[in-house]
Amino acid sequence: MSYQTLDLTVTDAVAHLQLNRPDAYNSMNRTFWQEFPEAIRAVDNAAQARVLVISSGGKHFSAGMDLEIFTQPDPQMFNGEAGRRAEAMRRLVQQLQACFSVLEEIRIPVVTAIQGGCIGGALDLVCASDMRYCTSDAFFTVKETELGMTADLGTLQRLPGLIAPGLARELAYTGRKMLAQEALTSGFINQIYADQQQMLDGVMQIAAQIAGRSPLAVTGCKQMINYARDHNTADSLSYMATWQAAMFQPADMMQTFTAKMSGKKPDFEALRPIKPAFTD
Repeated sequence: MSYQTLDLTVTDAVAHLQLNRPDAYNSMNRTFWQEFPEAIRAVDNAAQARVLVISSGGKHFSAGMDLEIFTQPDPQMFNGEAGRRAEAMRRLVQQLQACFSVLEEIRIPVVTAIQGGCIGGALDLVCASDMRYCTSDAFFTVKETELGMTADLGTLQRLPGLIAPGLARELAYTGRKMLAQEALTSGFINQIYADQQQMLDGVMQIAAQIAGRSPLAVTGCKQMINYARDHNTADSLSYMATWQAAMFQPADMMQTFTAKMSGKKPDFEALRPIKPAFTD
């Protein structure tokens, strides 16, 4: 499929989604909010990729929400009876939240490669990814606070679980920039690269390693880590046992052992594509 705001390719089981509005600092216009979750779901549904890399071109990863969203709002959001107006606004925010929550919901790991500014809504996006890498000129900011609103698409819910809660509060309350080195030492970023090309090369190497593992084992890791984040240890261990009882099969382990003995790479079966429950 082709998109206006994105470029999407799949090579050697690695999907690469690039934000492609560099002249607009990859800001998120109305079309982006339709295309982004659609593209992510398409990757998961097809089951051809075993890892997803998200990057962008230009000076900045993304400036966040496009100003047109604020300067040309839907009149129905601010007019009419107060209760119904509020219900519609709540539903809109939930729809936008779902655009980034999809990164946690899909079966494969999501890796973000960030250069320059990661601002506002872009920070919501990368907080929902599995791993984050950046260039030395990168910075991160909860821009919404400076603009006079509360960030509402996931940063305030996810960031305190990724870095020290006190630091997350400081960034949210002040809206200041967190530079690359601070992002690394705080644990938000896995690694810093000198420039964008080095970052993409490095991230693609990591993605290739992930793609070379059993896709069933990798998706199990993602499911269990996300579940443990949101539940207590006892519940997480119980769910782990249930998952293993259902999903553990010796086929992939035998593939690994055979590959080691033969000196060849294992050839794991892909996950099944996702299809509608009932079709004609």
